[in-house]
Amino acid sequence: MLNELRKEIDDIDAKIIKMINERYRHVIEIGRLKKKTSHEIYVPEREKSLIDRLDKINKGPMTPQALRAIYREIMSGAISLEKPLRIGFFGPEASFTHLAALSKFGHCASYVAKASISDVFNDVEAERIDYGVVPIENSTEGAINHTLDMLINSTVKICSEINMRIHHNLLSKSGMKNIKKVYSHAQVLGQCRSWLQEHLPGVEIVESSSSTKASKIAAEEKYSASISSSLAAELYKLNVVADNIEDNADNTTRFMVIGQQEPRPTGDDKTSICFAIRDRVGALYDSLLPFKDEKITLTMIESRPSKRKNWEYYFFLDFLGHVEDPAPQRTLEKLKEMCQFVRILGSYPRSKDML
Repeated sequence: MLNELRKEIDDIDAKIIKMINERYRHVIEIGRLKKKTSHEIYVPEREKSLIDRLDKINKGPMTPQALRAIYREIMSGAISLEKPLRIGFFGPEASFTHLAALSKFGHCASYVAKASISDVFNDVEAERIDYGVVPIENSTEGAINHTLDMLINSTVKICSEINMRIHHNLLSKSGMKNIKKVYSHAQVLGQCRSWLQEHLPGVEIVESSSSTKASKIAAEEKYSASISSSLAAELYKLNVVADNIEDNADNTTRFMVIGQQEPRPTGDDKTSICFAIRDRVGALYDSLLPFKDEKITLTMIESRPSKRKNWEYYFFLDFLGHVEDPAPQRTLEKLKEMCQFVRILGSYPRSKDML
């Protein structure tokens, strides 16, 4: 009986391989047509519609998570047949941004680690890479200011988003009792502040440019530890001394995919904008009223100093809907009338998945 079942699985596997190759032959033909018409190779709105459709027809026992993971790699392979994509990401290999990039573009893309968020933006603008992946906000520590600052003057567009549940691990070659220093990125240390105070009181806390660089230091320095991903533990041969040490179990980081394209509406989109208000009483309140009047849901609002004039601020706002939808169009027209500056940073498919 067991051998018969295995034989049936082998037959099914052969059919799956045959069908995937048949799918890829169609992909190659689509790639030829895209080149003739200068269409984008990666299409976020097509990706969303495909995953939504597959979710509806999947009757199990395959889980939605397994389905998406499988098709992520199928789509990654398909895109590489049309054009190998170069994806830049902030941080060294094994950083959380690297993991987010992999979750979006799969293992068939080519990945380029960048030392700073600025480098990612600059390389996308100069077309040295096709897309960039950068963090924009964390549910515990708030917005990533450097990303917001770069969005103000950059010509790139936000074309997709990634929501990733972040789990932090204490990594070291020493036991917990022997650890004298803990290295990690400032954001990561903030997300584990209470745990560190409770379990490692008095231990020296040292900020690093990235959690992965912190792991490299911990691997080389005696009695040191890092807070990083499990992938970093594998990369630097460190032991996971304690896992899931983040203070908030729902700790989530939102990442942005930046590129040159503007995705079409899907019916379930999000738009990011930046604006500067005129200096008068009630200006911010008035600028938000058009969203209320049109019943548009806001999902984020942040402010940053303009760096041009004291006490002048830029406001960053995310709302549900696409810039081509009627209600957002009317709202943005009203906003432009009352603001010094309004810039649309991107309209893109809304991500409901938590990776």
